[in-house]
Amino acid sequence: MKHKIEGLLQLIRKFNNYPVIVEGLKDKKALSRLGFTKVYTMNRAVYKLTEDISKHHRTVLILTDLDTPGKKKYGEIKRNLSRLGINVNDTLRNYLFRQTKLRQIEGIDSYIERFLNE
Repeated sequence: MKHKIEGLLQLIRKFNNYPVIVEGLKDKKALSRLGFTKVYTMNRAVYKLTEDISKHHRTVLILTDLDTPGKKKYGEIKRNLSRLGINVNDTLRNYLFRQTKLRQIEGIDSYIERFLNE
């Protein structure tokens, strides 16, 4: 398991300067504690959020929760961004989904901390 956390930490370091879309404030706070600086919450209509992001960024990450509602939100956001010509990098999301048991983004910082303190 330790190698999976190390892999996750490498990806976090690689992508922490990318803009990231998350569902809520708890998600934003968790990612901020991990060093992410450009975190956008879904605090407005998806079309408005994606239009605003497209004015400033060409590539983004989408880290909605990895449960069914989060997957639906992910699909809606990705479709809107794609229509606007914005690239969605799924590397970190796919790693979380395939290599960890984490399903709620708001817990990502405590998830990592728990394994680092073992």
